[in-house]
Amino acid sequence: MTDISTNIWHPCSQEQMYIDKILPMLEVVRAKELYLYDKDSKAYMDCISSWWTNIFGHCNDYIAEALSAQTKTLDHVLLAGFNHPQILKLSTRLLELMPKNLGQVMTKCFYADNGSSAIEVALKLSFQKSYMEANCNPKKAKTKFLKLQDSYHGETLGALSVCDVGLYSKVYEPLLLDSIILPTPKDDDIESCLKALESILEKESTNICAFILEPLIQCAGGMKVLSASFIKRACEIVKSQGIDVIFDEIAVGFGRSGEMFALEEVGFMPDFLCLSKGITGGFLPLSVVLTNESVYKAFLGDMSRAFLHSHSYTGSALACACANATLDIFEKENVIEKNKILSKDILTLWKSLGELKSVSEVRAKGMIFALDSTLDTKTIYNEALKKGFLFRPLGSCIYLMPPYIITLDEAKKAITTLKDIMFNLEKEST
Repeated sequence: MTDISTNIWHPCSQEQMYIDKILPMLEVVRAKELYLYDKDSKAYMDCISSWWTNIFGHCNDYIAEALSAQTKTLDHVLLAGFNHPQILKLSTRLLELMPKNLGQVMTKCFYADNGSSAIEVALKLSFQKSYMEANCNPKKAKTKFLKLQDSYHGETLGALSVCDVGLYSKVYEPLLLDSIILPTPKDDDIESCLKALESILEKESTNICAFILEPLIQCAGGMKVLSASFIKRACEIVKSQGIDVIFDEIAVGFGRSGEMFALEEVGFMPDFLCLSKGITGGFLPLSVVLTNESVYKAFLGDMSRAFLHSHSYTGSALACACANATLDIFEKENVIEKNKILSKDILTLWKSLGELKSVSEVRAKGMIFALDSTLDTKTIYNEALKKGFLFRPLGSCIYLMPPYIITLDEAKKAITTLKDIMFNLEKEST
C-alpha cells in the first residue's frame, strides 16, 4: 500500500531526514488545550504553541464558537471596495490598543494573510512612499533597507532580503533587495553598535528606505534578547535621518514579550507595525500592518498613487472573528498581568537547566524561555517526542514558548523532562 504521507513536501525541513527515519513524522489527528494527539491517541505537550500561534491552546472553546457563528452569517467578501462588521470592529480595537503617548499615532490597518506578507506590505509601502517623495524618479528613490544582525522576517523574497539568517536566505541572494546589516550589542556594548549605526548613516542615509527589526526578541535568529534602550536609541537616530521604522511583532506581539506589544516596553512608535501569529489564537491565517495618518495621506490622489497590493483572502471575515474573540479573552481574563506572574515562576524552573554542563546563556523575556546547548538538538527533539513533549530547537537554541494556558505544574513536567534528556545525553557523550 502506498504511504500517502509521501505526497506531502513539508516546510522548513530536509525531507531526506524523514525518508531515512532520522526524524519522526507524526500524524496529528486532534488537539485540545496544551496537547496534540496522534492517530494512536498519544498526547504531546505543545511547548512551542505550534510555531508560536496557539497562544490560548488548541481548539479554544470561545474562539471556536465565534468562528462557528461567523460561518453562518458571512464567510468571505473581497476587501476592495467592501467592509464587514468583524474587520471594522477588529481595526478599531487594534488601534485603541496602541499607546497614544509615543509621538506618532496609529490610525490605519492594512490586512494580509500571513506574517511574511505583512512584511512585504510594510517594505512596499515604505518604498512606494519614498518613490513618490522623489517625484516617481527611480534614480532618486531610496532602495536600501537597514536590518539587524541575526534578523529574521519571513521567507518570501522581500522578507528574505531583510533577514540575516543564512540558512534561509543565502541561496536566494541573487534575487534579493539591497540591505545593510547593523550589528547587535555584544556584552551589552550598546555604544559601539550605535557608533556603527552613525557610520552607516553617514554614507547611506539618503539611500535607506526603512530600518526593520524585531523589537526585544529575535526569535528565529536564536531567541536573542535585545535591550529596549538599544532599540529605542537606534530607532530615534534613524528617524532623525528621515528613515522609516518597521517593527516586526509577528512573533512577539499579543503578550509574548511581556506586554501586549513590545513597542510599549521600547517606548517607541514605528511607522509600520506588523502583526500576525497569535492574532487569531492559532485558528486561521491573518496579518495586519498598522500605520499612521501621514503615511496614509501620502497615497491619496489618483490611481498612480494607490497602493495596489492585495491578497484573495485579505481581511477574511472568519479570521477577523477569531481575532476579535482572541482580544475578548485578553480583556476578560487579564492575560497580560497573569502572564507576568506565571513567567517569573517558570523562569525559576528554567534557570535550573543552567546547571547542565552543555548549557550556556539561559535567558528569557516574557513568555519566551531559551538556552544554548552543545548537544545534538535533533536528538533532544526526538527524545522529547518519545516522552510526549514537542520542543523544536533552532540550531543550538532550545526554547520553551508555550500557550499562555500552561500551568506551573505542566511547565515543571516539560522542563524536568528536558533536563533529564539533556543530562542523560551528557553522560553518554563522556
